[in-house]
Amino acid sequence: MNNRIDDLFKTLAEEEKAAFVAYVCAGDPDSHTCVEILHALDKAGVDLIEIGVPFSDPLADGIVNQMAAGRALEGGASVEQTLDIIREFRKKSETPIVLFTYLNPIYAYGFKKFHEDALSAGADGILNLDLPPDEESINNELSETNKLLNIRIIAPTTPPERISKITGTGRGFIYYISREGVTGARTELAEGIGEQVNLIKEHTNLPVVVGFGISTPEHSAEVAKVADGVVVGSAIVKRIAQHADTKDLCGRVYEFVKPLVDAAKSV
Repeated sequence: MNNRIDDLFKTLAEEEKAAFVAYVCAGDPDSHTCVEILHALDKAGVDLIEIGVPFSDPLADGIVNQMAAGRALEGGASVEQTLDIIREFRKKSETPIVLFTYLNPIYAYGFKKFHEDALSAGADGILNLDLPPDEESINNELSETNKLLNIRIIAPTTPPERISKITGTGRGFIYYISREGVTGARTELAEGIGEQVNLIKEHTNLPVVVGFGISTPEHSAEVAKVADGVVVGSAIVKRIAQHADTKDLCGRVYEFVKPLVDAAKSV
């Protein structure tokens, strides 16, 4: 059975185009509006959507994404609601979805059950932020399912021997975080992105997407020149927070994301 993620990157490679990946937090600002935001991203031409599972202690997230998770949790967000949002979105869209999560909420839900339910809901991959591949491989209960593609993360500080080990257990694509520290939009891109992408590609044939700090069309185009995909998260989440109380929230999200997508596709 083909996976939507693999099919997407195969098609984009043939077209010599980079993927545009957008991140939002499930349940922000509420469940119904979140689904509508996902459709707005679809309309803007986003190729793949990362959906964050709200968690009370998101250590890898900057303040913007932390606040989004907090808003979602205050509104009653849960793992179950996250899967319901995906189910609702799937009624109208086949855009690939990756779940962006910490281990705690899915372990509490039931690790194997979560993978099965997420796949059934329509998710395609999972990015466990605090589950190292080493730990996964030595704990049977954490490696008993491979139905969702395991997306792996590489950081600027990851040594070559570690890159080889991490990429060897990855599927779908590799997520290169271009900066040390937590998520968050920046005014300038990190240096040496192209060199780091090339280094990772020496160890894997998987596509490499780049995130952390990308917030403008200029950033998007620059990264698309050297990587297989561009990830924008905090800048979109900030837009949602700024316009959460407006009637045209989804329109505002679309207006912000469309130029980012177009820039990535223009190179």
